[in-house]
Amino acid sequence: MTEQILHHVEEGVLSLTFNRLERKNAIAVAMYAALADALEQAGGDPAVRVAVIQGHETVFTAGNDLADFLNHRPGGEESPAFRFLRAIAAFEKPLIAAVCGPAVGIGTTLLFHCDLVYAGDNAAFSMPFVNLGLCPEAASSLLVPRMFGYHRAAEALLLGEPFRAETALEWGLVNRIVPPAECNALAQTQARRLAAKPLASLIATKQLMKGGTQADEVRARMAAEGEQFAQLLPAPAAREAMTAFMEKRTPDFKGL
Repeated sequence: MTEQILHHVEEGVLSLTFNRLERKNAIAVAMYAALADALEQAGGDPAVRVAVIQGHETVFTAGNDLADFLNHRPGGEESPAFRFLRAIAAFEKPLIAAVCGPAVGIGTTLLFHCDLVYAGDNAAFSMPFVNLGLCPEAASSLLVPRMFGYHRAAEALLLGEPFRAETALEWGLVNRIVPPAECNALAQTQARRLAAKPLASLIATKQLMKGGTQADEVRARMAAEGEQFAQLLPAPAAREAMTAFMEKRTPDFKGL
């Protein structure tokens, strides 16, 4: 377990905390591996009844660490990033997120797999995959239109336009907005309330809400997105976008 993901279990609640503030909690490959390992283990651990993913009151996560990403590109379904995506989609127990500050890329798409999401009033969500020459992941191409409606989803996914906590609340992505200093504590309180309930009932209820056809669709969409992502990643548009990011300039997609 990397120190950049803090891991703590207490009163039946597994807390996974992004702990890389100097890089705005940007997620490196070792962090994906730590998150995937923790969720996979928690799924079969009777001591864990609920999981919480949280960051700092100033930032949830800036998304992928692009420098690390370029050096450790996803190498298939067993890569840490894809293992994490599968883990959040398959997690049978309640999953809660506390989001303050920027939640970029995977920082937003992972929320569509959470059962409860609490946001600080400084939260800012964005899914800029197209702007990086890539495509959506985490089955967001399926789940975002279902939750937001197609045209709102098109603004978020095609234009990559960010949206604030109030909009996320209106569109159904978050349950409640609170001051940033209170967000993690609220998520922990709600997690303990859930942990006090019968686990079999929690799992059955979540399975009924998210199971059946939807679960199959999520798995299939993740696989389809992964195939498209793998094709787009080495293409000229993605190379230009990431080079421009590293060079701190505007990308030039003319002819791409």
